[in-house]
Amino acid sequence: MSRSVLKAILGLLMRVLYRPRVEGLANIPGDGPVIVAGNHVTFVDSLFLSLVVERQVYFIGKDEYVTGKGVKGRLMAWFFTTCGMIPVDRDGARGGVAALMTGSRVLEEGRIFGIYPEGTRSPDGRLYRGRTGVARLTLMTGAPVVPFAMVGTDKVQPGGSGMLRIAPVTIRFGRPLDFSRYEGMDRDRYVLRAVTDEVMSEVMRLGGQEYVDIYATKAKEAA
Repeated sequence: MSRSVLKAILGLLMRVLYRPRVEGLANIPGDGPVIVAGNHVTFVDSLFLSLVVERQVYFIGKDEYVTGKGVKGRLMAWFFTTCGMIPVDRDGARGGVAALMTGSRVLEEGRIFGIYPEGTRSPDGRLYRGRTGVARLTLMTGAPVVPFAMVGTDKVQPGGSGMLRIAPVTIRFGRPLDFSRYEGMDRDRYVLRAVTDEVMSEVMRLGGQEYVDIYATKAKEAA
């Protein structure tokens, strides 16, 4: 089954069950490299993102999603890769480099790369400090950043549970952010932080989440 067929089937189910409201979809360019960067509140965020955007969105996922054994493992691997997931071992510093290089390759091929700057799902529904990978990617490749916000997906999959619920979902895309003024400054940590904070500010504006100026991983460790 091709991606187009899978998307058509899942897209129909999504429209019937959830009737998601999509705002600003025209802000995503019809061609060329694009980074879509947004909040991350639950596992199904990537599925909704992949289904509402007409172009294929590629994103990083845990390699364990495609390494399962048996029929179930093969089905999971097929499903996630068909939806645009690129498996990467994200543990440790080498994982961060692998993710960055993977994203760079996708963008250099003129495709869309989806990224959650928080680096992990929010532990409590608030928006946490962004990591600078999104800034490195846009400065390395020159790709514009289209911020987005998922609103309501935490009600679809509350607490990250396996059981999905019916709840209204809104997905808002902001105008593309151009950071070409910082060309050649992808190693300046102050520039990287400024770019990341600008992206996160737009995500916060679109989604209306409370902002917390610490990393989500730190919040999870302290819980």
